[in-house]
Amino acid sequence: MLYATKEMILRDIEALPPDYKTKDIDALIRRYVKEKYDMSALRGEILTEQRLHRIYFYTSLKQIKNVYDRAAFIDNNLLFSDWWHTDQLIRFVSALDYETARRYSEKYLQSADLFVRRWGYVLWISKLCRDGAHVDELLSLMKNDDAYYVQMAQAWLIAELAIFFPEQVRRWMEGENTLSYSINGKAIQKICDSFRISAENKERFKALRSKLKERVPA
Repeated sequence: MLYATKEMILRDIEALPPDYKTKDIDALIRRYVKEKYDMSALRGEILTEQRLHRIYFYTSLKQIKNVYDRAAFIDNNLLFSDWWHTDQLIRFVSALDYETARRYSEKYLQSADLFVRRWGYVLWISKLCRDGAHVDELLSLMKNDDAYYVQMAQAWLIAELAIFFPEQVRRWMEGENTLSYSINGKAIQKICDSFRISAENKERFKALRSKLKERVPA
């Protein structure tokens, strides 16, 4: 096993072209994965050196083959500093079973850290949310949150569900939904921006705006 150090990684980054792109970092990650580097020594550095964040998570997760072990690794490393660092991890947990994902999600939604709460919603945005048996349960996870990046995650998940289950989502939004209009409005906008939702369904969601504004304060 080879052990990476912060100094080694920074030397590799500095050797890249001055205008290096994400694909250049990903080339380094592929090499580290191929050479089976252990990135554990970087754990304490990734919040102070954000360019190390992608390397730490991707190199580690790509070497973990079992989805439950990947989910456990993320759970043990909830070291997020912005929305990008949460959203980039979705594909590593997309093969979880519903009950396991639900347990993780409910835990994260209780966090004081807004980016961990965001992760509690965005971890669903894959094939995990496409089982019609769980639509109402996923919608029941929604609760009022003042943090903008959490609200955007909620809106994103609602819009993703609306792609596959528009009528169930519309009934929920019109019925038992108690979210603030700040969240509902964002969700409707994401629905309207989606290329995967029909014009007819978009109009049905837009028609709810006035009623939702009257029901719950923004």
